[in-house]
Amino acid sequence: MQKEFKLLIADRNPHIRMFLKRELQAEGYNVQLAKNGREVLSLIYSPMPIDLLIIDLDLPGVNELNLLKCLEDRIPVLPFVIHSYPSDDLESSSKLRTAMFVPKKGSSSETLKDVIRDLLIKSYPKRFESSINP
Repeated sequence: MQKEFKLLIADRNPHIRMFLKRELQAEGYNVQLAKNGREVLSLIYSPMPIDLLIIDLDLPGVNELNLLKCLEDRIPVLPFVIHSYPSDDLESSSKLRTAMFVPKKGSSSETLKDVIRDLLIKSYPKRFESSINP
């Protein structure tokens, strides 16, 4: 169904990466993983485009605000979800035009799925519609 959408999950914790990968693949998404900022940048600028990024800003080897700015300057703009623990730094990044914030807690994976779906519909309305109704 949604296999045409390629998601990138970036989190320093391998257990969270694998859990989210299983959950999102079960929803029908094509999922790639990154464990640090270098891998994120490499994958978002690769010839195989990423449609949406799910990122915890606590990644090794990256200045989070510089990374967010880099993501917003990407052409075409890459929608992304910040999936992290709440912090004051995130409050200042809430002005980002393409980012949504989903706090890590309890059953945040269900909220995350809803946010991902909404962002994909907003960012790729025709592709999303055709992936549901072939």
